[in-house]
Amino acid sequence: MSLRHAGYIDLPDHAGQGGFDHAAIHRARGLLYVAHTANDAVDVIDVRARRYLRSVTGLKGVAGALVDEEHDLVFTSNRGEDTVGIFSPDAEDRLTKVPVGIRPNGLAYDPDRRILLCANVGNPAVPESHTVTLVDVARRSVLADIGVPGRTRWTVFDRGRRAFFVNIADPPWIAIVDPERPTSPAWQIEVPDRGPHGLDLDVARQELYCACDGGKLVRVDSGTGVLRGMLELSGPPDVIFLNQPLQHLYVAIGDPGVVDVIDTSTWRRVETVQTEPGAHTLAMDDAGHHVFAFLPKTHRAAVFEDRD
Repeated sequence: MSLRHAGYIDLPDHAGQGGFDHAAIHRARGLLYVAHTANDAVDVIDVRARRYLRSVTGLKGVAGALVDEEHDLVFTSNRGEDTVGIFSPDAEDRLTKVPVGIRPNGLAYDPDRRILLCANVGNPAVPESHTVTLVDVARRSVLADIGVPGRTRWTVFDRGRRAFFVNIADPPWIAIVDPERPTSPAWQIEVPDRGPHGLDLDVARQELYCACDGGKLVRVDSGTGVLRGMLELSGPPDVIFLNQPLQHLYVAIGDPGVVDVIDTSTWRRVETVQTEPGAHTLAMDDAGHHVFAFLPKTHRAAVFEDRD
């Protein structure tokens, strides 16, 4: 057994539709930020005491939360108002919003150049609305909007290569965006399954892990794009997180409501843990080897400990 259930954290009731979405942890502060889409808010959780603290409100349709500990910042993608939010944990009331593309979702950050990439879902009825926006975080202004060929999903930043990787649902690509050439994706990796969705990066192995709507987990060389393996998952996945020290990849699957645990060293699924139907998003604290699964029907977070 790998993941051991360690309890629940009660969160505010849903005020509307949407449940929870992406989440991130500020490890130094012991704070977890989760997009509570149904409440147009980000819920703040004390991961050490395992309790809900408060909510940052006024974030219409919030879909994503991202933390950068180097600059002590939290970013949000506010899909209902086409903005990203930027604030410090010490000054949540001084949140700044920057207009971006249509229906922002995935977020990744380059801490050296202080550039935030926001992957915009777009609107099929609006031509050329599938874009990624580069934001100058220091100036709180847009640097560039870059067109991509289809709906974006999640994104990560590779500090070694100084480039962003962005999942595209259709065509099934991982697009590579170089902030030094912000006119179009520098190149792309073709993904051999339908609907690239969740994405994470193994820096040590120089591999990208891409979870696809077709029910496959794909790993590719992050430098060459060469396919290194595929695995069958328990269903269509969403969020994924890599625990580098344990070499475990956690894959959230809303239907039927489970987390698949993948051993990346042996490239096999070692466990499937039940969560709740519709629970498609996670957070991970790799320092304490804790995984948080957000349960939309009971509006709480299930806490698991990885005992591998």
